Amino acid sequence: MDIVDAPVQLRDKTILELREFSRKLVRELGFMRSTLAESDLAPSAVHAILEIGATPGMQARDLAQLLRLDKSNASRQITKLEMAGLVERIASSDDARSSALHLTKAGQQLRKRIDKFATDQVSSALRKLAPSDQQSLVRALSLYASALAQDNDAKETQGATPAVQIVEGYRPGCIGGIVSLHARYYSQHSGFGVYFEKLVATGLAEFAGTLPDPDRQLWLVCDNGRTLASLAIDGNAQTRVAHLRWFIVDDTLRGTGVGRQLMTRAMAFVDERFDETYLWTFKGLDAARHLYEAFGFELAEEAEGTQWGKPVVEQRFVRHRAPPKRTCP
Repeated sequence: MDIVDAPVQLRDKTILELREFSRKLVRELGFMRSTLAESDLAPSAVHAILEIGATPGMQARDLAQLLRLDKSNASRQITKLEMAGLVERIASSDDARSSALHLTKAGQQLRKRIDKFATDQVSSALRKLAPSDQQSLVRALSLYASALAQDNDAKETQGATPAVQIVEGYRPGCIGGIVSLHARYYSQHSGFGVYFEKLVATGLAEFAGTLPDPDRQLWLVCDNGRTLASLAIDGNAQTRVAHLRWFIVDDTLRGTGVGRQLMTRAMAFVDERFDETYLWTFKGLDAARHLYEAFGFELAEEAEGTQWGKPVVEQRFVRHRAPPKRTCP
């Protein structure tokens, strides 16, 4: 419940003064600059370094919530810090699908420099205030920050993303959307380039042209016409073997269970029609492998190859349909 407001005129004046002081704080603390705290990093990256250093092992979604960033922006920020050698992701021992964030040695050294800069900055400013004013300042800022946090939490709860909806079959624009998801993700994480993007686009367009087909299916997660996740089953009725293809989830939906929902749909589909399902992937995609294994896929073969345009250790996983359960007469 909100505290009863002061008279309108006084309250309006307080609002204007707080806005003015907030703008001044932003300027004086350096948040308007392209870099912060005498580092080479943007303000949001500096805060990410500080928060990961303060809570080693935190997950990306926790960092996003703490910094008031959406999951996509937080993921890009973390990727940039990884590429700079400041942050590393370590697979969680409890859940291989998630990873814990840690500062590297270089990241820890940078955090110490940032801490020293901030401490010196605050210490220098406080020396210009009387001790009693310092305590009043700390209390007032604490109350103000807490009030802002409560307000932001309430707004985020009201605007929470509704449950996603999975649709079946081709949708206009989905080919470009799926190709874009693959190209951006594998460029960032695996260094794949135009060869890989062309491979996905060509194969997916050919597959989509066969739909609808009783032995083939495409599942999509869409939002306002934008494709955010996909999975396809390319089956052969004669051999009774299916190929799982183009399985990908946008960063904004990672950790929401969408991938597991898509796999559940796909496995129900293949179990009605095929004896075997296989997929191709490559070594290093540990979170995806954990999900595949959770649905009964097993590693069948592994060898170095270049089918995606870059040398990787290619892996073929196979899943056999479970025999029907016998019932007692």
